[in-house]
Amino acid sequence: QVQLVESGGGLVQAGGSLRLSCAASRSLFSINVMGWYRQPPGKQRDLVAVITGGGSTNYADSVKGRFTISRDNAQNTVFLQMNSLKPEDTAVYYCNAKLRDGTTWLNYWGPGTQVTVSE
Repeated sequence: QVQLVESGGGLVQAGGSLRLSCAASRSLFSINVMGWYRQPPGKQRDLVAVITGGGSTNYADSVKGRFTISRDNAQNTVFLQMNSLKPEDTAVYYCNAKLRDGTTWLNYWGPGTQVTVSE
């Protein structure tokens, strides 16, 4: 199993920046894909960014050019640098880990961290 704990959320004005951290309980080398999802109030949970074990990244169109996902393998930590924040970025942000176990994919989630962007 993998335990995930997010941190770094908070309140920021539009145009500002935040950096979220996700600390994993095991080596990132053992996790196929790490990602960030977000869920605005009253809306579904959507993908924000992912990073593979090989370092490939992918982003939702709404955050391209503003958000950057990265990792520190020595610290078993994945980051989400969020710049030029907009009010529509307000959401609970969740860290996700996907592991392939034979033919089965396993999903693990952190408890989430709140990001609020004021106008």
